[in-house]
Amino acid sequence: MLDNLEKDLLEKVAGIKDRPQGAYNIRLNSKAVDRASSKNITITKKEDKDGIDIRIAPGTKKEVCYIPVIMDKSGVNELVYNDFFIGDDCDVTIVAGCGIHNCGNADSEHDGIHAFYIGKNSKVKYLEKHYGSGDGDGKRIMNPTTIVEMDENSYMEMETTQIRGINSTKRITKGTVGKNSTLIVKEKLLTHGNQYAESDFEVNLDGENSHSNIISRAVAQEKSKQIFIAKIYGNNKCHGHSECDAIIMDDATISAIPEIKANHPESNLIHEAAIGKIAGEQLIKLMSLGLTEKEAENQIINGFLK
Repeated sequence: MLDNLEKDLLEKVAGIKDRPQGAYNIRLNSKAVDRASSKNITITKKEDKDGIDIRIAPGTKKEVCYIPVIMDKSGVNELVYNDFFIGDDCDVTIVAGCGIHNCGNADSEHDGIHAFYIGKNSKVKYLEKHYGSGDGDGKRIMNPTTIVEMDENSYMEMETTQIRGINSTKRITKGTVGKNSTLIVKEKLLTHGNQYAESDFEVNLDGENSHSNIISRAVAQEKSKQIFIAKIYGNNKCHGHSECDAIIMDDATISAIPEIKANHPESNLIHEAAIGKIAGEQLIKLMSLGLTEKEAENQIINGFLK
């Protein structure tokens, strides 16, 4: 089904080399090349636009659904809509991710809009990795949008990772959190060269005792530029926290723009932001163990992004 390059992309973004077990949808160069449903997870093609519907039956436990996207042709551009309907009392993991290999002169771009509708008492873990490769002049562009609507007593944890290779990205996440529900977002991001990355989070804590925590770890190298925006609105008795911790290197620039707004007297909202260079004593300590300065920098960055 896939050649070696495509299998390598698939492994990097989804941790698989070929057909996984259970429910999955593998998309290659704007077309679904393989798809399967399981007893509890049904994946169907949308009728009105490009994309899929993923329906997870109530009570589904400990199942994994894979929906990776890979591209290895220059000049491919697409906009995909994926909707997830997750029933009550579920506990599932969804593995997404996009890998673009571009060796041509034309830009390749994947824009995806993922909407999650999470039922009562359900738990969802969502993993999304972005990766780019290829030595062509064409850019590798990804613009993911994630929309989350959470019913009461639900939990969602998102882990988004972008480590090298993406020329431009704008990542939008919007969440509406219900009663006694929790939305956790963990972002890891590294940019270099002239790359641009913007992360824009907006969370509405609508339900009583709702909770959200947004954590970003970022490294900007060379002449790259990053913008982190986190907006949390407390509309009920709730707790919200956003945190941006970033390392800046060379001639890069990083902006952190947090916003918190309390619309209820029992909303408890906190934001934190820290941007700085690698501490000199950290480099000296590692170099005293025999590492070069570059090796020491890489060790510190790898540890910071874990």
